[in-house]
Amino acid sequence: MPDRTQGTSHRQPPVHTHPDDVPLLTALCALADPVRLQLIRDLAGHADWTLSCSNFDVPVGRAAKSHHFSVLRDAGLVEQRDQGPKRLNRLRREEFDARFPGLLDLTLRADEDE
Repeated sequence: MPDRTQGTSHRQPPVHTHPDDVPLLTALCALADPVRLQLIRDLAGHADWTLSCSNFDVPVGRAAKSHHFSVLRDAGLVEQRDQGPKRLNRLRREEFDARFPGLLDLTLRADEDE
């Protein structure tokens, strides 16, 4: 039986894709979903590592939210780390902008124009 030390997380750490390894179509598909856009907007408005997954008010359940974060990680947009029971998030703006200059700014600006 595995050791279940109280206060430790037993979930697997998130797997991240570096933006340099992301095809343009993958990035565009990740940014095309309204829920993922809301997650990106929220992250863009906060300092790195200040929002846990439970801080996002999006109209989906926990499993769907987890899926959306997975898509964002796979697209090189989000990095996550576990801190106790919380999974904290940061927008990988600098790395993503280096790979796709201006795409994130255009996406966020276009969203404001709607």
